[in-house]
Amino acid sequence: MNYLDLFLSFFQIGLFSFGGGMAAMPLIQAQVVDRHGWLTMAEFTDLITISEMTPGPIAVNASTFVGTRIGGTLGALVATFGCILPSCIIVSLLAWLYFRYKNLSYIQGTLSGLRPAIVALIASAGLSILSLALLGEGSFNWLGGLMFLAGFLVLRRWKPDPILVMLGCGVLGGVLYPLLDGGF
Repeated sequence: MNYLDLFLSFFQIGLFSFGGGMAAMPLIQAQVVDRHGWLTMAEFTDLITISEMTPGPIAVNASTFVGTRIGGTLGALVATFGCILPSCIIVSLLAWLYFRYKNLSYIQGTLSGLRPAIVALIASAGLSILSLALLGEGSFNWLGGLMFLAGFLVLRRWKPDPILVMLGCGVLGGVLYPLLDGGF
């Protein structure tokens, strides 16, 4: 087992996998199954399943599992570091470029143009989650709606830590849903 091969394989995966975890799977398969033969295709299928089930990015999970399988704890560290290093380098370079050229008018114009799009993407995700929470089971979830409204009003009026409001709603829902059998 050559740790340099493990590092370079996952460095390439981290560098060239754009489009999310599922887009990285063919790259991982090419390196792990086809090129190096570290895993069989059946083991690779198990790897995909485990990587999707565990929290975190699929490519990072896959690199950790392959590294563990091939080289133990050190292999896991080497493979995971190889997978995340390209992102760290790219983000650091972009941050450096931003701080160096942030006062240029065309950079400010570009960022100003991106802000509404980012707000729209976040709002779209929030509305999708709200819709699923309130209408997900076919009928309106009155208890969920009341808790959302109460949480929203508490956040607007008193501006507490949002984590505390989420925890409070979670505890309240944990008590009220069983008592009310899922809603009013």
